[in-house]
Amino acid sequence: MRIAQISPLFESVPPAVYGGTERVVSYLTEELVRAGHDVTLFASGDSQTSARLVPMVEHSLRLDPDSIDQLAHHILMIERIRQVARSFDILHFHIDYLHIPMSRQLGVPQITTLHGRLDIKDLVPIYEEFTDMPVVSISNSQRTPLPHANWIETVYHGLPEHLLMPDPDPPGDYLVFVGRISPEKRVDRAVEIARRAGLPLRVAAKISQTDETYFRDQIAPLFEEPFVEYLGEVNDAEKGPLIAGAKALLFPIDWQEPFGLVMIEAMACGTPTIAWGEGSVSEVLTDGLTGFIVESVDEAVSAVERTSALSRARIRREFDRRFTAQRMASDYLSVYQRLLAHGAGRAAAHYGHHD
Repeated sequence: MRIAQISPLFESVPPAVYGGTERVVSYLTEELVRAGHDVTLFASGDSQTSARLVPMVEHSLRLDPDSIDQLAHHILMIERIRQVARSFDILHFHIDYLHIPMSRQLGVPQITTLHGRLDIKDLVPIYEEFTDMPVVSISNSQRTPLPHANWIETVYHGLPEHLLMPDPDPPGDYLVFVGRISPEKRVDRAVEIARRAGLPLRVAAKISQTDETYFRDQIAPLFEEPFVEYLGEVNDAEKGPLIAGAKALLFPIDWQEPFGLVMIEAMACGTPTIAWGEGSVSEVLTDGLTGFIVESVDEAVSAVERTSALSRARIRREFDRRFTAQRMASDYLSVYQRLLAHGAGRAAAHYGHHD
């Protein structure tokens, strides 16, 4: 199958450090190539892939100090894709709704995976208008704000099987938070849980420009505590041992998380997760098996003790069963084949009508 994967240009594929969407695009692309498909990746020029790379910008935009209007590059990418669209069996977009007006005119088989939060009222009229544009959710809960969208499947994210592995040694006596420093990710709750559990907390997190004030005013003072170690952003080589060696991963979110990649990263390491039950959490975590779903700091502190009773080997087996990149690619291939068959069926009906 000739497949185009169209990535956002904010990060390279895969990202050097923090980055969710581009990381998933990388895992999917590599798995599709491994399965023998002819894959072309439209992404930033500093991406690394075994697919055919068509660079849309020289460097990923977030790390390019000269890039001010990042939307301009995405508009140009959409036009470049329009010019070559008919050379693919299917186009798979990961750039939200940007391409949808062009896609409607093209009439080429395509899907869009929506990776971000959708509980934004500005999005409602878009998906009410473009009900013919097929979209894939990354959790069932992600769909709730947009019931009119043309949802054709939920495909959970997956990781390469050997990317992150459990540590054969017993876990260390520390807690870990991995992600973004932002109000909805609630690293402040993580600090409070660690304080009350009497354990060190290691924080590996990105600070976006938009969250710098929040970090300076509300979080930086918490990081002065002697039991908190702030590591900045970490790469995959650093992330694996960090998560695998932890007593538990803390995921104390305060928003409708669309997926939460770090929960399956922890699962791959055999590390239990303690998470608030918002958004996708109850779809990804199995309470009492791969971690604990809680509703308060009190419950989270009590859960820290109970993580010792969970089997880390069992957590890893659950990852192997549900969240590998191979399973993700297989799910997407089923979606592609269904769309192509649907398109062929429509064409047959159309031509039959004119005979």
